[in-house]
Amino acid sequence: MHYVSSKSILSKNNGMNLYRGCTHGCIYCDSRSEVYGMDHKFEDIEVKENSIELLKKELIKRPKSMVGTGAMTDPYIPLEKHLEYVRHALELIDRYGFGFTCITKSDLVLRDLDLLKKINSNTKAVVQMTLTTSDDDLCSILEPNVCSTSRRIEVLDVLRDEGIPTVVWLCPILPYINDTKRNITSILDSCIEAEVKGIICFNMGLTLRRGNREYFYEKLDVNFPGLKDRYIEEFGDSYSIPSPKNDELMEIFRQKTSKNNILNRPQEIFEYLHDFPQKSYQTKLI
Repeated sequence: MHYVSSKSILSKNNGMNLYRGCTHGCIYCDSRSEVYGMDHKFEDIEVKENSIELLKKELIKRPKSMVGTGAMTDPYIPLEKHLEYVRHALELIDRYGFGFTCITKSDLVLRDLDLLKKINSNTKAVVQMTLTTSDDDLCSILEPNVCSTSRRIEVLDVLRDEGIPTVVWLCPILPYINDTKRNITSILDSCIEAEVKGIICFNMGLTLRRGNREYFYEKLDVNFPGLKDRYIEEFGDSYSIPSPKNDELMEIFRQKTSKNNILNRPQEIFEYLHDFPQKSYQTKLI
């Protein structure tokens, strides 16, 4: 870990990254890609030491809206347990009457359930959870340093019971690894039980580009001998790596989500995530 000082913390669309880099170890992570220009080792977490101070200044000036985090780095990496930057950010988001949403794979999000409930009672708080495989053993290979899929589903159930809306990212689906009817059906059934608001799935497959491709192939050699050669033969250097079972699996996805009134079109889910409810709310004293 190392500290840096930032000039700003919120993007023009109120996206926020308190950390840069990750230690979850997911073998497919796009954030490793060279296109993002990270100038330090991916596992050497960059901590924006003045981020909370910056966030306070920026929230005071901005119109009320949703604040999001997790697009590049899971906000609930193990380091957050000790630094509590996300928790401090949530306290400010609550104080100044903003909404909040995050993308995570970690059950550490439940530590902040009290603040999520407060924010949701005044504006809106949505937790987005990534699910890739229903098999916990496979999960430990694909996502080795984060809680299991079964635990994430437990988190979704807790959030349901506490009235916090949830969205699931069903991705990536890796060809010849987790692109099975059994896997997709199992995940969808768990989402239905958890009463998720929506499930984001662009297609069954993944994306690879320079930086994350090399890391992914290295892990394939370790955990799935011979599969790298099949990927190279079938997909070459393509950015998009579609599952050969895409059509069949997407049909299952559409049928199950539609039948259970779960949002399934990415654009409508993004609109929901960005929509800031016009509730009667008085900003708390600074």
